[in-house]
Amino acid sequence: DSRRGWWTVLAAFLASGTTLGTAYSFGAFFESMSDEFDAAAGATAVIFGITTFTFFALSILTGRLADRFGPRVVLLIGAVGMCTGLLLTSRVESLAAGYVTYGAGVGIAAACGYVPMVAVVGGWFFRHRAVAVGLAVAGIGVGTLVLSPLSAALIDRYGWRDTYVIFAIGGPAVLLACVPLMQRPPGDGSPQPSRFGDALRSAVFRRLQLSALVLGLALFVPFVFVGQYAKDHGVGSVRAAVLVGVLGGASVLSRIGFGSLVRRFGSFRLYRGCFVIHASSFVVWLVAGGSYGLLLTFVLVLGVGYGGFVALGPVVVADRMGVAGLGSILGLLYTAPGVGGLLGPPFAGWLIDRTDGYRWSIVACLVFASCGAALLVGLPVDGHGRLERARDARG
Repeated sequence: DSRRGWWTVLAAFLASGTTLGTAYSFGAFFESMSDEFDAAAGATAVIFGITTFTFFALSILTGRLADRFGPRVVLLIGAVGMCTGLLLTSRVESLAAGYVTYGAGVGIAAACGYVPMVAVVGGWFFRHRAVAVGLAVAGIGVGTLVLSPLSAALIDRYGWRDTYVIFAIGGPAVLLACVPLMQRPPGDGSPQPSRFGDALRSAVFRRLQLSALVLGLALFVPFVFVGQYAKDHGVGSVRAAVLVGVLGGASVLSRIGFGSLVRRFGSFRLYRGCFVIHASSFVVWLVAGGSYGLLLTFVLVLGVGYGGFVALGPVVVADRMGVAGLGSILGLLYTAPGVGGLLGPPFAGWLIDRTDGYRWSIVACLVFASCGAALLVGLPVDGHGRLERARDARG
């Protein structure tokens, strides 16, 4: 728990905020791209689905790369991927081309800027690990809070193509500034071991994976559709984009707040509670109608659950399996919500197109979130509210 460790927290905060904030601002671009390419909601949502899946799936590789070669190399790869992907996206002439340019470019950047950096932060701390990780991942919420309404304002003024050019310059510049702040956790300097086998052999880990996958089917739908839902109910484009920003802002407070509550209530008890909060939020969306106040309530509640899910996941896994090779374990864990992100938003878009409304897609999200919570019931918890430590846990 050193001063150097807190510099890595700052770098992870900025890197995750830049990469995930850009990815989660896609809802602000949704209508413009859909209109220009005359595409259905489900087809347009595939861009976000591919991006989310690429981010989570590649986290297996980038987490392992950070374990072997250190986080600075990974950040450099992310900066190149983000710049290239967004510049190419600003020039695409078809939605299918956007699947590749945006999905690959922003997906690679997010895979480099989040899971590996959080794993590095986790290795620098022992006493204050939950707080440090919470502060690091709070960058995602701040990035979303800033970049979603900023995207809407820039699109209104310059159009969606030039807005992506602006992001292609600013985002990589932030990642490059983070490089000197990032450093391997203390140790003997040798590469961290791969823990894929340990994780896959663990029935508890597999249950965590499955619950995260099912939650992912619901979690990422609002990032794409809540803004469009609001606009369809008469809300202006910037105010609609603010909803996603508020979702991110609420997650900031919960990421920090849940981290500080771990010692009192236990990491897994809080983690499980976040799944219940997710399910509850979709009940609010279901009855919101055109009320902007209820839509704000929905994104606030969802943001609290989402922030806790993101902040506590690495802590829950580290409590169970130790911190050695944590990058590879987290990469494997986060592949699951990546699959959910790939399938959930396009499925919701398909339901919206088929039913000419949002009700059944919201109901589906409620069901998925509830199932994710149910899958966490019955896992072994110690007297401190943490998952019982595995016998082969390391670190």
